[in-house]
Amino acid sequence: MSRVLQRSCSVSLPTVARGEGAYLIDSNGKQYLDACGGAAISCLGHSNQSVKKAIQEQLDQVAFAHTSFFTNQPQEELAEHLINHAPNGFSSVYFVSGGSEAVETALKLARQYFVEVGLTDKKYIIARRQSYHGNTVGALSVGGNFWRRAMFDPILIPGHLISPCYAYRDKKESESTYEYGQRVANELEAEILQLGEENVAAFIAETIVGATAGAVPAVEGYFKRIREICDQYNVLLILDEVMCGMGRSGNLHASEQEGIVADIQPVAKGIAGGYQPLGAVLIADKIIKAIREGSGAFQHGYSYIGHAVACAAGLAVQKEIQEKNLLDNVRQQGELLQNLLKKSAINHPYIGDIRGRGLLIGVELVKDKINKTPFSPEEKIHAKIKQLALQKGLMVYPMGGTIDGKYGDHVLLAPPFIINETQIEEITEKLISSINEATHY
Repeated sequence: MSRVLQRSCSVSLPTVARGEGAYLIDSNGKQYLDACGGAAISCLGHSNQSVKKAIQEQLDQVAFAHTSFFTNQPQEELAEHLINHAPNGFSSVYFVSGGSEAVETALKLARQYFVEVGLTDKKYIIARRQSYHGNTVGALSVGGNFWRRAMFDPILIPGHLISPCYAYRDKKESESTYEYGQRVANELEAEILQLGEENVAAFIAETIVGATAGAVPAVEGYFKRIREICDQYNVLLILDEVMCGMGRSGNLHASEQEGIVADIQPVAKGIAGGYQPLGAVLIADKIIKAIREGSGAFQHGYSYIGHAVACAAGLAVQKEIQEKNLLDNVRQQGELLQNLLKKSAINHPYIGDIRGRGLLIGVELVKDKINKTPFSPEEKIHAKIKQLALQKGLMVYPMGGTIDGKYGDHVLLAPPFIINETQIEEITEKLISSINEATHY
């Protein structure tokens, strides 16, 4: 019996033995195509030699030195690299160990910024239903994933949620896609006015909604309107790109596709591709300036911020993405995967929607395609698909509660940026086969 408290006490997991490119191999020699990157993490696959070399070289120098005493070269170089390749407006980076820490850091930055500039009443954070921003108490408090929140609601900070931008489910037949986007964006203005603009510090949203709703991008014009509202009421815009950022969407930053820039942008997952635990927060110059000219210190910290080995891995991953033009492959293979899935979905009675950008793609399952009626939660279609796919040697990331935290099923796909056409075809064939078996089609 394992001494590890696993994610589930009722599941017996295989033991991973090694990784080769886009595949993981267990201790029995079974091979699995990692079509989800675990949780959209492994952007370079599992055996990149350049990244492993960078980690080893840094270990030979120094593994760790606390940042209250030293900075380190990998941290400095990675920060410079990230700012040089970020949208204009960001001037500094704060390194953490993962996405939840990055979001927690972003929330504290937003609060401290307004304290520094004398607007101490600004404290509320507005977010969206069917969002996910992490599992720490602060990040969970601003998230809209009701299943993850339910157990801990009594200890969470009261949140303020507006509608997601989820056109497949919520757009009215009488409105255009653009009109729909403006309508749900304007809910932010209404919520700010209800809470009092003098009390609202920030609005946080995933640029492309990830695990909770299954790769849901906003409609055209939505985020531009959100940016306008934030500027009008002096509310900071936090774009959570922990999952959808660092190339996953086909651009290094998903916000580039929306034509806007955040004030604070948490990233993780693809920044170091799972080779080391690493996250970061990109910070606008006005926030850094306020802290420098005010108290002079960000009142926050974790033991492993700016970890030298983690930053060395992150720098190596980012250089691989840039030098091998992997974003071109993300766009090309992402388009192929969507096209193959949409071709399979045309006459499929239980595939309701295929969506996403780049290599972040969601497949929503429905019991009735015409009326978009979901399966009963008791059927656990998403869980059945995961197990059937694993049996076939395919790793996918399914979830239930797609619509409202209880109803709806989807499968998230996030294969590595190094994926090729043959592997895209393997993903499609095995996923569709698993869906067919799970739905008895």
